[in-house]
Amino acid sequence: MASLFKKKTVDDVIKEQNKELRGTQRQITRDRTALERQEKQMEMEIKKMAKTGNREACKILAKQLVQLRKQKNRTYAVSSKVTSMSTQTKVMNSQMKMAGAMSTTAKTMQAVNKKMDPQKTLQTMQDFQKENMKMGMTEEMINDTLDEIFDESGDEEESQDIVNQVLDEIGIEISGKMVRAPSAGKSLPSASPAKATGISDEEIERQLRALGVD
Repeated sequence: MASLFKKKTVDDVIKEQNKELRGTQRQITRDRTALERQEKQMEMEIKKMAKTGNREACKILAKQLVQLRKQKNRTYAVSSKVTSMSTQTKVMNSQMKMAGAMSTTAKTMQAVNKKMDPQKTLQTMQDFQKENMKMGMTEEMINDTLDEIFDESGDEEESQDIVNQVLDEIGIEISGKMVRAPSAGKSLPSASPAKATGISDEEIERQLRALGVD
């Protein structure tokens, strides 16, 4: 009972129309087949009358044959029209479905546009760009600072190694000369400060410059 009161959809109506058109097409085909049989029978009758010499009967049958062939040709025209109507119905159904899909899409887009605030979205994108730039600048500053720290630490260690090397060399020279120098308790004449240490300040500075230490 529920199916009797159910409202027909567009697809249901199109299915019914296509069914009716197919039925009409089959009926036209049957009619044309019957006309073709009559055409052959009439041709045989005309030949028979022609053999007997009955010209009047041949004329009458010939006129009937012409009308029958016209009717057969009309069946082809009607069949072509029915096929065209079926095709148009299918095209219209497809167009209606496309229109329905476009309508649904339009409603979805409207709902999204209502929920979306263009100004807020633009502000969000600008904030993201600004924070991204700040993060990049911060990372660059940190990297530069770390590079400077490690570079300075390396230079300082290298400079310290050079100074230690020079002092070691100077210390060895001073120790050697101090071993040969007379002790302070002996009554030998005291030597000058430069001779007592065995190396002058100018010599130390010269050696440091030679090693690249200012």
